[in-house]
Amino acid sequence: MIQGDLLVASTYVRQGLMPVSPYFPTVVITVRALETYRVAHLRCPRLGIQAWVRALCDLHGVPPRTYLAQQFTVAFDVYLAIRAVVDKRVQVALGRDTPNWRLKNSCPSCLYKLEGEEELTFPILATIDGNNSLKRFWRREREVFEEDGSAIPGASKERVDRREPPGDYYLSREEVDRWAKEGLEEMMKGFVADEEWVEDDDGCGERWQNMKEDVTARAYGMYDETGFFPALCRHNFVLVVVDMVKSGELAKYGFAIVNHLMRWLGKLGLGYDIGCKFDKMVKSHPGLSGLATETGFKCLVGAFHGCGHCRRCQAKNLTTYVKGVGLEGLEGCESFFSKSNALASTTRYATAFHRKQAITTYLKHSDTFDAYQSLSLVLCNKYRAALKVKATMPALMRAMTALGVESRAVFETWLDKEKAFLQMLTKEPPQETLEMEYYQKMVNLLAHEERLAEVLRLPAPAELPGADGTGYQRAAAATRAIETRRRHALELVDKALATVQELELRLDTERWLPGSERWEAAATMVGRRRYQRALDDLEGLIIARMFELFKVNLAGTGYKLRKHIAKALQTRSKAVKSAIERYNSAADAMTPPQPNLSWEQVVDYAFLSDFDLLREGREDIRGEPWALPSGRAAMDQHFKLLRADEEIQRLNLEIRRLVTYIPDEENFLVHHEGRLRAEGKVELAHQVGLHRMERGRFNALHIVRLGKLSTEQGFTGCIYPGVSQSKERHVRVAPSITTEDSGMSPPSPRADVEMETADEAGSSGEEDDDDGEDADVEGLSDAFVNIVRIAHDGT
Repeated sequence: MIQGDLLVASTYVRQGLMPVSPYFPTVVITVRALETYRVAHLRCPRLGIQAWVRALCDLHGVPPRTYLAQQFTVAFDVYLAIRAVVDKRVQVALGRDTPNWRLKNSCPSCLYKLEGEEELTFPILATIDGNNSLKRFWRREREVFEEDGSAIPGASKERVDRREPPGDYYLSREEVDRWAKEGLEEMMKGFVADEEWVEDDDGCGERWQNMKEDVTARAYGMYDETGFFPALCRHNFVLVVVDMVKSGELAKYGFAIVNHLMRWLGKLGLGYDIGCKFDKMVKSHPGLSGLATETGFKCLVGAFHGCGHCRRCQAKNLTTYVKGVGLEGLEGCESFFSKSNALASTTRYATAFHRKQAITTYLKHSDTFDAYQSLSLVLCNKYRAALKVKATMPALMRAMTALGVESRAVFETWLDKEKAFLQMLTKEPPQETLEMEYYQKMVNLLAHEERLAEVLRLPAPAELPGADGTGYQRAAAATRAIETRRRHALELVDKALATVQELELRLDTERWLPGSERWEAAATMVGRRRYQRALDDLEGLIIARMFELFKVNLAGTGYKLRKHIAKALQTRSKAVKSAIERYNSAADAMTPPQPNLSWEQVVDYAFLSDFDLLREGREDIRGEPWALPSGRAAMDQHFKLLRADEEIQRLNLEIRRLVTYIPDEENFLVHHEGRLRAEGKVELAHQVGLHRMERGRFNALHIVRLGKLSTEQGFTGCIYPGVSQSKERHVRVAPSITTEDSGMSPPSPRADVEMETADEAGSSGEEDDDDGEDADVEGLSDAFVNIVRIAHDGT
C-alpha cells in the first residue's frame, strides 16, 4: 500500500486501476479501459457494456463470462461517481455551484448578454417535445387474475435504488406532479381566467392527439419511464429534461418545464408541435397565467409541424408570421431525437438509476462536444441562409409589379383579410344553423309521410283457409305485420312533426314547401355543409399521409418499421382515393359546382392552406389576390424577408456574444487555475485546466468560422468583443499566469484551420475554397486572436 492510503482500493486507484469491490478487491479494471469505453459510448450510444467487455475478451484471448459485464458495470459506476465528485469540486472552486447556474449559462449565444445591446422581441427561443424511444421496462411479477377476470398488476421486482445522477438537467418527479390534474383543483380556488384565452377552439384540437389526456394518460403496463421530454435552445443546448412516467405526452410535463424556464430565464418564445393549444393552456392555467403575462411568454408552432395545422392557426402561430422569431424553425428536438434515440438499446432494460445516469451523461457530452463544437457553424449557416433569403428581394419586387402592388404594406392587409375570412368560416350564424336543421327535419318528415302512405296503400292479405286452418294463421300474421308497420310509420311521422313544429316556433315561420325560395336556400346551405365535411375528411387523411411519408424516410427508422409504415400508406392511399371521390361528388352538388380534385393534385399538397382556401364561405374570395397562387407566393415571400431581417439582427447579437464569451471564459478559468496553483492546490488546478480545455479546444475553430463569415458580402455584425452584463467572468489575468504554466496548451489555430477545411467542406454545403483563400482565412484567424487578446489586456 502507498503511504497515507487507508484501504487497498485507494492504492489501486492511485495506480490507475479501478477495483470492483471496496475492501478486499481481487479484480481490477484499468482506468484507461473505463475512459475509452466512456468516450466510445458517448460517441456511439448503441455500444453497450456487454459488447465492450466481449471485445476486451477477444483482444485478450479469453472466453467471455457473464460476470465480467457485471464487474465492469460496478467499476464504471464508481469511475463515473469519482468524475462527478471531481467536477463538483471544480464547480465549487470556480463559484459555479449556485442553483441552476448551468441553466443560466448553458448557451453563450442565448444567455451571455452584453451591455448596450438592443432588446429582442423574444430574448430566448427554445423548443420542447416528447420522445418515447427511451422507455424502460418495469420489472415486476406476473399479473394476478381475480375470479371476475380482472387483472391486478404484479408486484415490482426492482431493488430500491435511491441514487441520483449528478447535475441539474432533470426536474424531479415531485416537481412535475405538481402540475398534474390532481393538483389543479387547489390552484383553481379564486382564479378567474382571462376571457382572451378561453375563446373558441382554433381548429387544431381534434387534429392532434398528443395533448388529449384521456388518450395519452393510459399507462403503458410494461414500462415505468415511457420516454423523456426535453427543452432545447435554438442552438441545440439542453436546458432541462423531465421523464414521462407510465403515461404518454401529458400536459403536466410541458407545464413543469415552462414554469422552470420562465422563472429562471424570463421571457422566451417556445416552439411546440401543438403550440397553438398549449399557449392557451398556459395562459389560462391558474399557476402559470400570471407568470406568462409578466414575462411575455409565447408558444409557437414549429415550421415542420405547422404543415399539420389549419390555415387559421398558421396565420397566427406559425413562425413565418410571428414578429421577432426570425427564420428559426423551432424544430430542434427532431434532429436531437435522431441522435439520442441511439441510447434506447442500452437503456431499455437498465435500472432506473443507470438509465438516468446514461441520459444525463449523454446530455452533458452533447452540450460540450456537439452543441458547443458546432455553435459557430450553426451561427454561420443561419447567417448565410438569411442572406440567401434577402437575395430574393428583386424577385419579390417583380412579383409585386405583376400583381399591381405598390407597397409591401399591402401584404400585411392581405394577411388580415385572410384571417378575417377564415375566422368567419369557423362558425355558422345561429339563424342559418336553425334553418338548416329545420330543412333537414322537413325532409325527414316528408320521407316519413311518404313511407306512411306506402304502408297505408298495402292491400289486406287474402288467404283462403285450408282444411287444417294454416291459411288463416298466415293471413292473421301478415295482417299483424302490416298493422305494426303502419303503427311505426305513424309514430315516426308524429315524432318528426313535433320536431318540425317546435322549430317553426323558434324560427317564427310558416311551413316551408318544397320548391319555395326559403326551401331552396336552405338546401344550398345543407349541400355546402356536406361539401365542407367531405373536405374535412380528406384533409385529415392527407395529414396522416404527410407525417408517415416523413417518418418512412427518416434516418434511424428500422426495416420492420419502414415495412409497417409502407403497408399503412397503401391502406391510407385507398382511403384518400375514396375520400376524393366523396369530395368530388359533394363538389358537383354545389351551386355553382366546385372544381374537382385529382389524386395528383392532392398528394402534392404541402400545406393545409390549400385545403382551407377551397372552403365555400358566405363571401366569394376566388377573385381576392391573397387567394390566388401568385398572390400567396408573394405574400409568403414578403414575410420571409421580414423574418430574414430579424434573423440577421438576432445573429449579430449572438455572434458578438460568442466572441465576447470566448476570451472572458478563457481568462476566468486561467485566473482561477493560477490562483489554485498559488494556493498549493495543484491537483484541483490541474482539473480546472482539464475543464478549461473541454470547450477551449473548439475556440480557435469558432474564431476561424466567424472570421471567414465577417469577410463575406452582406455581413453587418461586429466581431470585436463587447462587455458582458454579468461581471462574473470579469477578472484580470496576471502576465505571469499563462496557459503554459499548467502544462497544457490550446490547440494551434492553424491546425484547427486545416481541420475546418477537411471536416466541414461537406457539412456546411459550401464549395471547397482555393489555397489562396485558405491562406487568407488563416491570416485572418491569427489577426482575430490578436484583436481579442489586445481588447482584454486593455480592460
